[in-house]
Amino acid sequence: MTASSDQTPASDQTPVSAGEPEPTFDELLSGVLSRSIDGFVRLVEAERLSGGASQETYRIVIETPGGRQLLAMRRAAGGEFEKPDETRPGLPIEAELMRAARRVGVPEPVIHHVLGVEDGLGLGFIMEWLEGETLGARILRAPELDAIRPRLAYECGQILARIHAIDPVATGLDQHLHVMPTIEFVHQMWDRYKEFDTPQPMIDFTARWLLDNLPPDSEPRLVHNDFRNGNIMVTPEGICAVLDWEVAHLGDPVRDLGWICTNSWRFGRRDLPVGGFGMLEDLLAGYEAESGSKVERAHVHFWEVFGSFWWAVGCLTMADRWRNGPDRTVERPGIARRSSECQVDCVNLIIPGPVELLEASPSLSSMEMPSIDELIISVREFLREDVRAATQGRNNFMALVASNSLDIVLRELHLGPAHVAAEHQRLVALLGRDDSLDALRRELSAGLQDHTIALDHPGLTEHLRATVVNQVAIDQPRYSGYLAAAEHPS
Repeated sequence: MTASSDQTPASDQTPVSAGEPEPTFDELLSGVLSRSIDGFVRLVEAERLSGGASQETYRIVIETPGGRQLLAMRRAAGGEFEKPDETRPGLPIEAELMRAARRVGVPEPVIHHVLGVEDGLGLGFIMEWLEGETLGARILRAPELDAIRPRLAYECGQILARIHAIDPVATGLDQHLHVMPTIEFVHQMWDRYKEFDTPQPMIDFTARWLLDNLPPDSEPRLVHNDFRNGNIMVTPEGICAVLDWEVAHLGDPVRDLGWICTNSWRFGRRDLPVGGFGMLEDLLAGYEAESGSKVERAHVHFWEVFGSFWWAVGCLTMADRWRNGPDRTVERPGIARRSSECQVDCVNLIIPGPVELLEASPSLSSMEMPSIDELIISVREFLREDVRAATQGRNNFMALVASNSLDIVLRELHLGPAHVAAEHQRLVALLGRDDSLDALRRELSAGLQDHTIALDHPGLTEHLRATVVNQVAIDQPRYSGYLAAAEHPS
């Protein structure tokens, strides 16, 4: 795990009397630790780790009579107290979920303290620090994990079966978790996307496909809802922790099996569908051995499509939070652009076929020397070389994110004009009238939403495929879903 030296103060703090200075982040944290950790002497350091777009994670070092001890803290972005929305359990219940999972043999850290309003640090909890690898790409490539990697898919199946066997009533979790029927889940995400007022016809098309292909209803079970490569901690001995329970609910447990197979979490490994490290057969074998239940592949396929649909909307949520939320990090707009990656995965899963790729053209610039390309490249190289050489941890990571955003800008300059012109031309032919690109996009989305445009409308799938694939060529041409679509035989 990579630590950062920049400390982020809590935005919500315990009120103090007039004239008294507000307690600092470290002072508030020290007070919590003194009340919750036996043998606590003093806080040595609290570092916010890189990553974590929706929640914050800290590495805490404390001094005890027996020496230094490591802890971890997870808290709401910006130190908020508000519950994200009514369908999310919130961080205090997330801690209870981890405790319940640990009791049935799911690998989890010990929870030491759940933060309350009186602690002044926002919603969150403090837990045992565990050593292991959590970065998805490293889990796929780290030499020290070579021996365990072929067994991870089977182990994931076993762990998911244990999670799904937890009794929500006996644990009291049913009082805090939203029951999410599959049809409601699809509509919830579709409605959330509609609130952003950004026409993305492939998202509308996928929502329609999902509603037309709903699996049979089943008894609601505990669903982790974000079990994937990147939310498990792995050591050479196997999985040592399941992380990030913030979107758990009661629903169809196969959701978890489809989500770990979603292409976004394979980190480029198209040949290994389970997290980029294993085969579906092994995942299902581990699940069946632990649960005694057989899962049909078509059921998993539905939730794999849903996973890409869900994350396509989730990425757009990051843009909304950047515009309106309390934590305007450079990471959020970059993640928002990844919506097109998820949309191309939907293309590959439900409307695969040939597509014409557009050629790049020279960008227009008001000056030849330096050109607009050279200005952008100079800033990009400054971030990647100078800033990253002078920083570490979170700031180092954010400099890389910022430089990657400039790569998108460069590709937009070269590919964007042809992409927009081709999309407009196709929409005119598809809808039978000429108007602005935005108006035609909105008309197509609206027609898909109100069912006045059928999924088999002539030319529709060809238009969606061409639009999405060429957009990913701008946003991330190295993405495995784009490469798969681009290689489809004509």
